[in-house]
Amino acid sequence: MSSVDKIKKLLLKLVFNSKLYHYLLNKKVFFIYIGGPSLFMKKKIVIFISGKGSNALNIINYVSKNQYLKVSHVYSNNKNSAFFDYKFDPSIKVLYFQNSDLKTRVFDELKNIKPHLIVLAGFLKKIPLSYINHFKKMIINIHPSLLPKYGGKGMYGSIIHNKVIENNEKETGITIHFVSEQYDSGQIIFQKKINVDETDTAITLEEKIHELEHEHYPKIIESIIKINEQDN
Repeated sequence: MSSVDKIKKLLLKLVFNSKLYHYLLNKKVFFIYIGGPSLFMKKKIVIFISGKGSNALNIINYVSKNQYLKVSHVYSNNKNSAFFDYKFDPSIKVLYFQNSDLKTRVFDELKNIKPHLIVLAGFLKKIPLSYINHFKKMIINIHPSLLPKYGGKGMYGSIIHNKVIENNEKETGITIHFVSEQYDSGQIIFQKKINVDETDTAITLEEKIHELEHEHYPKIIESIIKINEQDN
């Protein structure tokens, strides 16, 4: 194994905000072996939204504290989304697109961006097969139920929470999964359950689910990117 490979292997094992990482970075130990900042290029995340973008905002806030990751683009097919009113670092491009552009212009832009992960955060449009084939194991989604329950076309947000209440479910939760050809049918990466209390309504469930999403989605995103880097 070459010196460069050894250093890369070491880096993959480091916690990027650890004291050891910062010490080695300040001493420029890595640069002696790899001759430049290429290894330290932040891993790019592209987010797709259709709604208010609360999950996207939470991911951006989480990533802003991470020297390893960055959100480079946020795409929305909802020109009235409140997300467009937020002020971000100029390096984050927030873009509106029409659904007809998804298979053409947006796809071409993504191929040029070369994201390390594409994150669906309340994005309601079905992802084209061309994306799934080109960005294999690189597109993930979060769903506000314990899949396979309450999944499929038209199942999102308050619709799901109302069904959970109507059916007297004892538990609900979130599912993070890879995106496949069919709605909500890809390989499950992570699930987290919560109890449904007798006093719960669709509104209180939605609040609980949002808390779960905000707590776990950024961490899972970070973990997936690190695992993908190790596999490469």
